[in-house]
Amino acid sequence: MPEKTVRFLVPGGEATAGPPIGPALGPLGVNVLQIVEEINRVTAEFKGMRVPVEVTVDTSTKEFKVSVGIPTTTALIVKEAGIEKGAKMPGRESAGEISIEQVIKIAKMKLDEMRAKNLKTAVKQVLGTCLSMGILVDGKNPKEVLREVDSGLHDEKLR
Repeated sequence: MPEKTVRFLVPGGEATAGPPIGPALGPLGVNVLQIVEEINRVTAEFKGMRVPVEVTVDTSTKEFKVSVGIPTTTALIVKEAGIEKGAKMPGRESAGEISIEQVIKIAKMKLDEMRAKNLKTAVKQVLGTCLSMGILVDGKNPKEVLREVDSGLHDEKLR
């Protein structure tokens, strides 16, 4: 059962049989359109974001399996804030705003991929990304929210 695994970075819900997917999977003798349809189905919730996808093909039976990764923390923040990109001068200007609940949601999504021991640490990492992007959290500077998280103010939400 020789397997071949190929990794791609595709736009969520909008993959096509063109490059990079078609040329990589075509030589394996699989139905590329069927794989593209499956990729689009499983990445639909990440529409508008670049999503890491892994396709494993059994070259003898032509069966395939599609695994979807989680977009970057930055991409998730951009989606939650409803903006196109972060601030040009973080610290001096803000590009958008998200709530602490949205920060926690992103941290939960990324927890397995982060080198965080617990949810509180993951939330602090997401807040650091917000800081570098110029994103306010509940109308406050992310540094201020970091201090609140450290002091235990948001512990109830982190359970």
